Amino acid sequence: MNDFTETLINEADQLKLKGRHDDAIRLCERILMFDLDCIEAYEEIGDNFLSLKEFEKAEKALLRAVQLDPHSANANYLLGFTYSALGDWEGSIEYLEGADQIQANHPEILRCLGWSYFHYGQKKKGIIVLERALNLAWDDCLILCDLGVCYLNEKNFERAIALFQKVLAIEPENEKARECLKACKFFQREYEKMKRKSY
Repeated sequence: MNDFTETLINEADQLKLKGRHDDAIRLCERILMFDLDCIEAYEEIGDNFLSLKEFEKAEKALLRAVQLDPHSANANYLLGFTYSALGDWEGSIEYLEGADQIQANHPEILRCLGWSYFHYGQKKKGIIVLERALNLAWDDCLILCDLGVCYLNEKNFERAIALFQKVLAIEPENEKARECLKACKFFQREYEKMKRKSY
């Protein structure tokens, strides 16, 4: 990638961070007009379409990025994330495992991979991978929330409650964690009632 392209990619990244996703996409499309094989431009386009929840468009750009460079951890991760958002757990796992092989021990890759394993039915494996992600990034609220939701699904209420309380200690305004914590406590009470009735 030449200096001019790198400057434009950095500019697109700044636009993305400001939430100006359409502008970032347009800028990357301009890059592709003079460099049709610019992997970073496809990755940025895919990432921006993900933020806009336009998953099919994200998939199209990211498949092109992976085709151009199968060893791009970022392209594999973003494509795996896209398939996760679409509920294609098999596709998601394939690309996230690829990203993990290229860039091992990356907390965000492991977070998405663990989530996909869990929803694909490999629940124990999913929780182990999410716990590994948490060991690498103990204060990452996305990992804490995902792991909390998995433990809630598995009726491990104490662990789920502890995780959501930790999120709220880090981000007191986190509404998702607040709602999930309420759900944990409610289901824990109901579960205890049911257990008492069955004795």
